[in-house]
Amino acid sequence: MTKYLMATKNEGKVRELRQLLADTDIEIISLNDLSDHEEVEETGLSFAENAVLKAEHCYRKYGVPSIADDSGICIRYLLDMPGVFSARFLPHLDYPQKNALILSLMEGITERKASYECVIAFASEEGTKTFHGSCEGEIAFAAAGENGFGYDPIFYYPRSGMTLAEMDPEEKNKISHRGEALRKLVASFE
Repeated sequence: MTKYLMATKNEGKVRELRQLLADTDIEIISLNDLSDHEEVEETGLSFAENAVLKAEHCYRKYGVPSIADDSGICIRYLLDMPGVFSARFLPHLDYPQKNALILSLMEGITERKASYECVIAFASEEGTKTFHGSCEGEIAFAAAGENGFGYDPIFYYPRSGMTLAEMDPEEKNKISHRGEALRKLVASFE
């Protein structure tokens, strides 16, 4: 069995990758399985730079091929903010508060286009590869749904007629930015 490290403590992300790799001989471990893990500071100015920083750091430190992602929401009206700073946007607020603030900033605005972007980096002895995924949608007029996390309650996906937080997790994984990037990563293993 081949072992890869997913450079995250987010068990939802780990579970998603494990599901995609269920029929392979690849075992995914995460930072939660290690006693000496440390957060890598995201100093990059793009999703790709941050993903590569994390994947390469973990590969160097643990000697295990490593997978890392960076992702976020880009809101056109807000000049694609919070973008690469999505996880660090207003760190003193929790996500329901961040979502409420974004909705208040968007009040009365008709241009509501947004996208979720994700870059996954895979670092191994063969070098580092990146895989991009994107999900196009809009900012909802009100938060809705209990599934998902982060900005999902305000990210409306027009083709389904609901926010990502209203979708069944399997349905969301089929269309999500991270799901797309993960499928490209998994295809590269074949």
